[in-house]
Amino acid sequence: MQPLSSEPRYAIYFAPPFEGALWQLASRWLGRDAATGQRLQQPRIGGFSPTHLAEITADAARYGFHATLKAPFVLAPGCTPDDLAARIEAFATARAAFRAPPLVLGVLGGFIALVLERPSPAFQALADASVAQFDDFRCPPAAAEIERRRAAGLTPRQDQLLTRWGYPYVFEAWQFHMTLTGPLDTGERARVQAALDEYLKPALTDGDWAVDAICLFRQENRGAPFRLWARFPFQA
Repeated sequence: MQPLSSEPRYAIYFAPPFEGALWQLASRWLGRDAATGQRLQQPRIGGFSPTHLAEITADAARYGFHATLKAPFVLAPGCTPDDLAARIEAFATARAAFRAPPLVLGVLGGFIALVLERPSPAFQALADASVAQFDDFRCPPAAAEIERRRAAGLTPRQDQLLTRWGYPYVFEAWQFHMTLTGPLDTGERARVQAALDEYLKPALTDGDWAVDAICLFRQENRGAPFRLWARFPFQA
């Protein structure tokens, strides 16, 4: 079965606590709170006009503030959202919270994101398990989606991962990141990064921080924004 563009998609994400400073500041930067669905007034910083800031954050805002654990997918035939939520709840209940390295601003493929200051085996293990343990819920992507991914330029290994898991940036190709902009040219990237560094400073700590939950997000159709479906605390 090939997924249709009108079908909902689901994604397993990490997102920080919604009442915390990081979620609040990052959501305002993006102009949308994915937990409530509300549009937010973006900050007036860095000399950027409201129109331009909305343009450079539009794609990131559509996905909501998050780090991908299992990329968006259409549910396989016979699977229901409630079944998926129940599986994630059992998965989270059996996992223990862990400490992650500090978040810092970085550049990936021309866009700005929050990344980990150093590698985290615990986060890597969480991402790996999220890809593998929920894959029976994933409908294989359409041929057009596969070709779109390949057109972006993949290594032979990434192509293998795409074929097997429906997404090329998993396991050793995965990197934790929380996207804050679309692709920017070098000069503008420096300006935006300087503005973000100052803006997010109150929410970023110098020490390790707790990872104690994962989230299920839902997109009603390919043109819709992603919304929080449920949050699942770790309870082991």
